[in-house]
Formats: sequence, structure tokens, C-alpha cells
Amino acid sequence: MRAWSAQSLFAQPPGPVVYPAAPRFSVPMLANAGKLRHMSRITHCPVALTIAGSDSGGGAGIQADLKTFAALGVHGASAIACLTAQNAKRVLAVETCSPGILRQQIEAVFEEMPPAAVKTGMLFSAENVLVVAEFFERAFSVGRGSRRAGLGTPRQSEGSSRGHSPHQRSGPALVVDPVMVSTSGAVLLKPAAIKILKEKLLPLATLATPNLYEAEILTGHKLASVEDLRAAAREIHARFGCAALVKGGHLKNVPAAAKRRRQGGGREAVDIFFDGGTELLLSAPFIKGVRTHGTGCTCSAAIAGYLARGCNLPQAVKRAKEFVTQAIAQSRRVGKYFVLDNFTRATA
Repeated sequence: MRAWSAQSLFAQPPGPVVYPAAPRFSVPMLANAGKLRHMSRITHCPVALTIAGSDSGGGAGIQADLKTFAALGVHGASAIACLTAQNAKRVLAVETCSPGILRQQIEAVFEEMPPAAVKTGMLFSAENVLVVAEFFERAFSVGRGSRRAGLGTPRQSEGSSRGHSPHQRSGPALVVDPVMVSTSGAVLLKPAAIKILKEKLLPLATLATPNLYEAEILTGHKLASVEDLRAAAREIHARFGCAALVKGGHLKNVPAAAKRRRQGGGREAVDIFFDGGTELLLSAPFIKGVRTHGTGCTCSAAIAGYLARGCNLPQAVKRAKEFVTQAIAQSRRVGKYFVLDNFTRATA
């Protein structure tokens, strides 16, 4: 076959012009093509919103939250409070989003896809903590069923409960992860913002999920044992009126349960949940040889995801603990570091 260049095609050669045959493409038939006519039967997908910082390394923050929501079959929406230049080893820089654009991101989500659950992560500045607190204070004051200003939220599923927290109000479940300091020691919440977090945001929360160091800041006490975690969870509930999940992953020298000791188990990662009526001690074997990054973000996102799916609060917390434990156990190497497997199989 004669080959034609772009120039030769315009040269008007003698005789009939023969153009190269067009390549043929075959499109495989869909196995369920006959069902496409039933697309109107698309199932409802619950929405969860994360309000947090962006992690350029992809292991924590907004990125970890959205992966977790996707793994749980929940549509993830996001409002970015700040940008970080970070990787699994260190935080190089932080730049805060303006309070105005943060507020507009949240309003845009509530206007068209009201979330059933919301989690907050790294907010960084006092101004942004205040924006989030004021938005939800207004959202929670709107009566059940109202859609004024786009603040109405879907009704909770039958049998859904938020535990015994006094905040049995209309509006989405609000999980506050009070991110203050990174694993590498970088400050992720300005000192002035901590005061507003305590006074304005935590009293609106369904659940607070501080780690060991954050719980020490919230209570003003040093925590060195499981009993200290229990006391801290009760104090946070009494002081702020929200349920508390105090995470003890950084607690040293927590022995394994007797049965696991006999099987050669080592340290335990122990968390304490308390909502005023139910107390849970959640333990899992400490995974050796894995340096984790993003576990706190993944945990609070998983709780929000399970709440969006209709679980009550104690159920959501227990399932999130299982989810995070599996994500750590199935961590993968990326470059020199480990990343959680946020797409680990979720508990149904």
C-alpha cells in the first residue's frame, strides 16, 4: 500500500487517490449491557465530609480521609483548611487557606449533598477553627427537616444512635480529630486555636478522637497508663459534653492480654471510648516493624464513614478500630517509607 504524508495528500497525484485504511477498533461488549436500561435504579450513596489539611505525600490528611471513605462505600466530599508540604518523615511548610474560602467549600457541599457525617482534622489557625465552629453551631440550630440556607441534613437511619452524648440534635454526626502535633514534632494547630477548639468546636462534637499527646493537652494531665486513658476519656466527656475516644498507640509498655502472651504476642495498642453510658476498651496487637503515618486521620475518617452508613457510635468506633488495625497490618512500602492500605477490606 502506498504511504501518504501530509504533503503528498495535497499534491493531486494522477489517477484515483487511495487513502490509507482507517484502523479498526473493537469495543468489548459489557457483560451486563442489557441492564443499562435500568440505570434509574441507582442506589443511594451516603455522603461524608472531611474538613482538614492536604498532605502532599498522600499518607495522611484529606488524601487518607478520601481513600478511607471510598473503601467504606461512602461518597467523600472535602473542604481543605490548609496546604502542607510534607512526606512521611517531616513537614516542610504549612499554608493556611483563607477563612472565606474554607467557609464557601463547606457551604457548597451542604447546599447540594448534605453529609450524614463530618470529620475535622488539621485546621491549623484560630480563624479556621472559628469558621468551622460557627458553621456547625448554625447548622445544628436549624430544625429537623429544614433546608434553609442548605443546612438541612438527611435523617439518620432507623436504629441509628450517637451513643449517650447530650448532642442528640438534628444535623450530621461531627467527629473532631483535634490534630495538634505531627508524629515528627511539627506544630499543626496554633496555640491560639487550641483555646477556640476547646471553647467552640468540641462542645458541638459527637465524638473527639485525641491521641495520647492531644489528650494530655485537653485534660492538662500526663497520661502514662490505661487507667489514665480511662480517666481522660471521662474528663473530656464531662468537660466538653462529647463522647471521647482516647487513642493510646503511643503509650509505652502496655502488655498483651494473657492469651496473646501465651501465643507470643507483644505490645498492645489500646484505645478507650466513653460516651457517658458505654465504655469500651479496644485493643489490638502492636504491629512491629511498621512506622505508621496517617493512622489518626484514617481512624476518624473510618468512624465518620461508618456513621454515614448508619452505624451507631459504639459500633462505628469498634469497626473503625478493626479497619485501622488491618490497614496497618497490610501497609505497603512506598519509597523509603510505609503507607497504610486504606483500601483494606472494610467490615460490612
